[in-house]
Amino acid sequence: MSNILLKHRTAALLGAALIAGTAALPFTINAASAVAAPAEVSGTFAPGGSFAPIVDADKPAVVTVTTTMKATDTSDQQSSPMDEQFRQFFEQQGIPMPRQAPQHDSGQHAMALGSGFIISPDGVIVTNNHVIDNAIDIKVTLDDGTELPAKLVGTDPKSDIAVLKIQAPKPLATVAWGDSDKLKLGDQILAIGNPFGIGTTVTAGIVSARGRDLHSGPYDDFIQIDAPINHGNSGGPLVDRDGHVVGINTAIYSPNGGSVGVGFAIPSAEARTIVAKLQKNGSIDHGYLGVQIQAVTKDVADAVGLTDAQGALVAAVSDDTPAAHAGIKTGDIVTAVGGEAVKTPKDLSRLVADMSPGAKQTLTVWRDGKSAELNVTIGGNDDGQKQAAADEGDGKVQTGPSIGVGLADLTPDTRQELNLPRGVTGAVVASVNPDKTAAAAGIQTGDVIVSVNDKPVRGASDAKTAVAEAAKSGRKSVLLLVERGGNKTFVAVPFSAA
Repeated sequence: MSNILLKHRTAALLGAALIAGTAALPFTINAASAVAAPAEVSGTFAPGGSFAPIVDADKPAVVTVTTTMKATDTSDQQSSPMDEQFRQFFEQQGIPMPRQAPQHDSGQHAMALGSGFIISPDGVIVTNNHVIDNAIDIKVTLDDGTELPAKLVGTDPKSDIAVLKIQAPKPLATVAWGDSDKLKLGDQILAIGNPFGIGTTVTAGIVSARGRDLHSGPYDDFIQIDAPINHGNSGGPLVDRDGHVVGINTAIYSPNGGSVGVGFAIPSAEARTIVAKLQKNGSIDHGYLGVQIQAVTKDVADAVGLTDAQGALVAAVSDDTPAAHAGIKTGDIVTAVGGEAVKTPKDLSRLVADMSPGAKQTLTVWRDGKSAELNVTIGGNDDGQKQAAADEGDGKVQTGPSIGVGLADLTPDTRQELNLPRGVTGAVVASVNPDKTAAAAGIQTGDVIVSVNDKPVRGASDAKTAVAEAAKSGRKSVLLLVERGGNKTFVAVPFSAA
């Protein structure tokens, strides 16, 4: 069985003989790093040189975070939203998540262990949200062994960042924020934390990759590193050659319960902004638009007359949302927000999430072969709403009578067989030629073509006519909106495809 160390929020589950999330917790999440007063480091290290000056400067600012929760809550805590997102991501890669064995230590308290770092001399600490989530008591142990109670200042589950505050009798050592945007593949880094509760530990490695998206939210932009990080490292700082925090160690992939050199950290460029907001307000109310979006491929761009394959294609607009009120339509391609370019769905998700509810903004969309501007009032992101999320589908659903499919009208029997709501209209795919474009693209019998080049179709005849008109207009592709299993997806079908 493959073991993926999920949420390292229980970086080290003590209590019930679980330390740092026993073997049943193969996926680890590690702590955030925040800093206020820069720590002085005597120079940087050269390849083959010693890391001692950096460790001497930063280690005093790294802490252990211990949380107490009711044992009856432990099973719930190990399936947090962050864990579920990681589980879905890895299962999409063909790597199933192991089940966590239930715990039956009723009436007792369970302990969870993670890491954190001090960003200001008066005791402000940064860690991961999953380290302190659902805690009834939080304690922080300093590098010198001093244990102090901690107060939760603020938390943001979407970015998996939390801020704590302790009262110390004297100014504390701190670590300074660095600039993660300057990191390059191959740059040396250090991870500092308390793996398995054995004490502060330092490991070294390099930046393996940038911009990793684990599909856990709008802020996914993880730094991948090969420095060993394990259960208990969650919330600890990832530091660069200057000893500055460039990331918050948050998760690892592991087939054996320990580090195999694939770890993930939240970039400091993202974390620093969120930490500042949490210090000021205690929470973050993210912006909400109310659309489902997907990537604009070359074929999609060709189909709608866009020069560049950039933007966020609107696959669906939820009723009674800011997007619906602003007049955003299915088939629009959002190319800019407030003058800032949107090149990918992730750009739109991030821009919207960073806005405050009630903010008024202008969206530039590509519609009917030309740009248009829409005024939108950003909504709030409460529990009943989902932020604009990139639908990273495979983009293979394609159709059209000229590309190897047979179309039919929707009959009452077909509608019932496909379990389609009464309001759904379109042309149903009755057959697919295995040697033609549609089959190669992934079109299946039973798919329903809802629109062709943003024009709604009510039956087979409408769909055939619309595709023929698209071909006659000289477009290289035709854009189809296909419904399958209750989900709608845009697919661009190139006419030149075999």
